[in-house]
Amino acid sequence: MGLGHKRNTEFMKLLLLVICLALMSFFVIASIGSTKEFDFLDGIQTYLRSSFMDWLMPLLSLAGKGGAIWIICAVILLFLPDYRKQGYVLLLALLFSVAFCTLLLKPLVGRIRPCNVHWAVQLLIPRPTDFSFPSGHTSASFAAATALYLSGRKNLRLWIPAYVLAALISFSRMYLYVHYPSDIIGGIMVGLLAGNIADAIIVSFEEYASKHRLM
Repeated sequence: MGLGHKRNTEFMKLLLLVICLALMSFFVIASIGSTKEFDFLDGIQTYLRSSFMDWLMPLLSLAGKGGAIWIICAVILLFLPDYRKQGYVLLLALLFSVAFCTLLLKPLVGRIRPCNVHWAVQLLIPRPTDFSFPSGHTSASFAAATALYLSGRKNLRLWIPAYVLAALISFSRMYLYVHYPSDIIGGIMVGLLAGNIADAIIVSFEEYASKHRLM
């Protein structure tokens, strides 16, 4: 009872924090406009473009497409009895990420991608056809990393490389000129929220199952 109440309180605090950060970021974006964001993206193209990066960034983006790398990770965990819980939390986090990001926010905000505004930029990947905000790659990646952190921080350290990979995948989307920086920020917040909701649901189910001897 006490543990469940504590976790619910922590979740509500996080939810309020995410909402506040989202509102703050929208106010900042509204105040500076998209010009500064294009300056940031153009700076990446000017100072960081190289043959190695042109090879690496599409690979990172491909790994994050549809949450592919994270789905593979979840399936592997599901086959390992000691880490099965982490697999369930990870899959659930990805589902919430898709629901919030792809099904809700993208069509609701309807933001045009930067590559569809600045057509002169040569893309290294096929041109995306959906909306820009928030970044689905980023959302799924940070949802997965957060799920791994919350569900396995005591006996599984996968969350450390997971957050590193999530950051790299997120950066690749800006390098490839298909997302604004604010899309990445929005994706991170959605991912954090999805990971926390997934972990809270699995923990609540475990507590209920244990109480009613279902497990």
